[in-house]
Amino acid sequence: MLIKILIISLSFVALFFSGCAAKKQMVVAEKKAAPSWVENPPLSASTELYALGFGRDKQSAVTDALSRMASTLSVFISSKASSKIVVREGGSSSSNSTYVGESQSEVKKIRIGNYQVLESTSLGFKKYAVLITSNKANLFKSMKQELDQEFEIIAKQAVDASEENAIKQLAFYKKTKDSLSSLPNKLLVMNELRSGFDSNEYLNKMNAINSIYANLRSTITFSIASDTRSSNLKAPIAKGVSAEKFKIADGSGKKHFRVYVNSKVEEADAYGLTLARSAIEITVKDYKNAVIGSNKLNIVGQSSQGFAIAKENVAIKLNELIKKEGLGKVLGLDI
Repeated sequence: MLIKILIISLSFVALFFSGCAAKKQMVVAEKKAAPSWVENPPLSASTELYALGFGRDKQSAVTDALSRMASTLSVFISSKASSKIVVREGGSSSSNSTYVGESQSEVKKIRIGNYQVLESTSLGFKKYAVLITSNKANLFKSMKQELDQEFEIIAKQAVDASEENAIKQLAFYKKTKDSLSSLPNKLLVMNELRSGFDSNEYLNKMNAINSIYANLRSTITFSIASDTRSSNLKAPIAKGVSAEKFKIADGSGKKHFRVYVNSKVEEADAYGLTLARSAIEITVKDYKNAVIGSNKLNIVGQSSQGFAIAKENVAIKLNELIKKEGLGKVLGLDI
């Protein structure tokens, strides 16, 4: 019995020390000392921009550095925006911080394609650091080239769009207007990169595009027609047209479009309710009588007060659909 106890004790001790030995074999990687350029990166100067970035690998660190460099470009916007009153649609606001935040957000979207990686190093497990630089003169040159190319493409596309109907022209100018929303802030950055830069040429081009878009929206008109069964569906479509700030009028010119609504309605009963199962066809035609948009909808109206009220419920649901999906999607148009 004594021998058995002794054997068990020795086994326990052996297991204990083997566990300790295993623990001693664990190696903890020492944290790699960061180089001086990480601890004290160079500051941007009159001719050069510098930015330090971190990431899981070199590419993600470069991406982070580019974002930080764009952020440094947005700093001066804060000072230039001081004490401004920002005029917005529908009124004015003296909340300068909102304007600054929006401007900086737009500047951060600026693509910095002209840069060099000066330094790069691994800081340990899944952490990388890079130092990039961009010459202000070269960055300005590349940004100007991109703008010139962008407006050259827009000019060519505008010629093609001029051959289309007014709705397609409107869609083109809306897309173009939206793509140029960050242009004023880009021009501010370019002015910072090169003192004395005259941005009026680009602003005038942008304003011309905005004017064409506004003129198209104000001169496009719609008329709405239907068969007898669908007369109750004209009102929600007219309401949607007005909500988009288009005019409803009789016309026949190039900027006038006709919406036709036809439907087949079947009466049914379910769970004590009267149903109006409506198969609706919507067609939009231009002044040449060419179809430029169409859609098919299946809407079921219901009522406990009879078929006539169930049909009115179809109109209510169409109105809700236009609010939810947008007039363009319901009509099959890109507006």
